[in-house]
Amino acid sequence: MNIAGMIDHTLLKADATEAEILRITEEAKKYEFASVCVNPGWVKLCAEQLAGTKVKVCTVIGFPLGATTSAVKAFETKDAIANGAAEVDMVINIGALKDGNNELVQSDIQSVVDAAAGKALVKVIIETSLLTDEEKVRACELAVKAGADYVKTSTGFSTGGATPEDVALMRKTVGEGTGVKASGGVRSREDMDRMIEAGATRIGASSGVKIMEGGQSTSSY
Repeated sequence: MNIAGMIDHTLLKADATEAEILRITEEAKKYEFASVCVNPGWVKLCAEQLAGTKVKVCTVIGFPLGATTSAVKAFETKDAIANGAAEVDMVINIGALKDGNNELVQSDIQSVVDAAAGKALVKVIIETSLLTDEEKVRACELAVKAGADYVKTSTGFSTGGATPEDVALMRKTVGEGTGVKASGGVRSREDMDRMIEAGATRIGASSGVKIMEGGQSTSSY
């Protein structure tokens, strides 16, 4: 199993510096991670640094609250793709989901899927720590209906991160045709193995190097 090729090497903290962004692009090239996942403002730099490599640039949309409008999420997606993003991780409208407004949630996801069509993979962050199991299932079902490529557990900025139980529930809900990304709190190879066993096909972690080297990180993401 190509472990490195399952990892989105992530740096999303607000105070990330250019030097830190350049460091993670170099690490991603060294270990051949699936992508680097950065905030939209860093996409262009990462795309320049990773040109000619197999490492993709991933960014986040409506992050971390998911509370921007669909039009803004669509624009943010198009802008990120224009700057070199090949994957976008968008946060759902969590309040709308909890209100039972399935139509709004699905159309919100659809706006990003349409904006990315043919140009970037779309991963849908459902923020599991804020949801009941019923809401997790419904969020995953709506993401599949909207045409998303992946469902993703967490932003890493809320009250909790990925758990094997949530990953297993998400995998059961979406079936084999949709990817499941576990993110938030995956700090070691043992953590990653548990997520993969539960059904994850992609891992979001700021601890990619530690995972590859067999260590453990104290990072929250």
